[in-house]
Amino acid sequence: MPRQALVTGLGFITPIGNTRAAVAQSLREGRHGIETVEFLGNPHLSIKVVGTIKEFVAHTPNWRDWRFPASYDIPKEALRGLSPHGLFALCAIEQALGDAQLTAADIGDGATGLYCASAGSTLLAHHHLTRLLESRGERCGPLGVVSSIAGTLNFNLAAHYGIRGAVGGFVAACASSSHALGCALDDIRLGRQKRMIIVGAEEATAESILPFAAMRALSTNPDPATASRPFDAGRDGFVGSGGAVALIIEEAEFAQQRGARIYAEFAGWGQAADGYNIAISHPQGTGLVDAINRALQDTRIDSGQIDYINAHATSTPAGDRSEALALQTVFTAAGHTPPISSTKGLTGHPLSMAGVMEAAFCSLAIKDGFIPGNAHLRDIDEVCRGLNLPRETLPTPPRTVLSTSSGFGGSNVGLVFRRV
Repeated sequence: MPRQALVTGLGFITPIGNTRAAVAQSLREGRHGIETVEFLGNPHLSIKVVGTIKEFVAHTPNWRDWRFPASYDIPKEALRGLSPHGLFALCAIEQALGDAQLTAADIGDGATGLYCASAGSTLLAHHHLTRLLESRGERCGPLGVVSSIAGTLNFNLAAHYGIRGAVGGFVAACASSSHALGCALDDIRLGRQKRMIIVGAEEATAESILPFAAMRALSTNPDPATASRPFDAGRDGFVGSGGAVALIIEEAEFAQQRGARIYAEFAGWGQAADGYNIAISHPQGTGLVDAINRALQDTRIDSGQIDYINAHATSTPAGDRSEALALQTVFTAAGHTPPISSTKGLTGHPLSMAGVMEAAFCSLAIKDGFIPGNAHLRDIDEVCRGLNLPRETLPTPPRTVLSTSSGFGGSNVGLVFRRV
């Protein structure tokens, strides 16, 4: 029999809370974390809102200017090589380790691996490249590369924690951390690792968010309470956000022997590509259909056994439409109408960390016995006909949950979690 993987630790630095309890309360109450901002001091920009990270100030290239809760004791040597989103990731891992009743000493024996997902720090990349160009190649910070490129999380975090197991970074746009989760599950199943830490993190800065405005992907709605509204007929784009979420999975026997608290079983996954367009999902959601079906096959269940779907739906007109059609193909056409919601109505869209964030939300929903509603959904898009889209949180304990992710290039992932 394949080895089982269990979720044993969660850590959150998100727009809707920086602790497990705060996040669970926000999900239950439908409390969003989106706020009004003025990027680059320019009131004329059309982008007015973002999912903000509270209790942290990390908007400059200089780590000496950063502020974070005093409960995190981070050595200066570690801070020097971090990006802002690396700071978020380290704090999320600290939380997850505490939640799983693990110490740094427990994860340095080679049985624990670390998979990370981020797009790197555009803030620091811009800073260091500007210095390099202005000095005509004579000035650049010695840690400029390792603090800014896409592998910055795995470089810094593996060194900080002394990880000697599998370490790697995943870059598949908004599906990145879902790919990291799936490959981590495979490592557990194959016996390569006993424990995996998966973390995704992003920065909510002008450098990381505003480029999407040129693609017309961002909402220009200035109202924080309605700008992010997946599946709504009036949606006009996603709301950028950032933060970090860490999730720990362990081989079942290994976890049970140490008496670990269990949130859920990470039961299966599947992936598939659209092969269609560099930026837009296939209009009929064909790649997502394949990814979901492969996840169900991997878990050895059928679509009728899914009790809740946490949809990727980012609030873009094309993306939500494609996903709605995919879900209709797999579920509605087979006579199944599980509740579906996109928690991005609360958080905004944190890009590559979305998959692990929503996997952690699913784990909370299974453990605590509720189904998040669709925040800000008022006028359901006609294309969503046949989908069960509750507006409010349901006090229904889901047993088996599907989480979906999609990214640029038509990269699609389905993840299945279930109650133990």
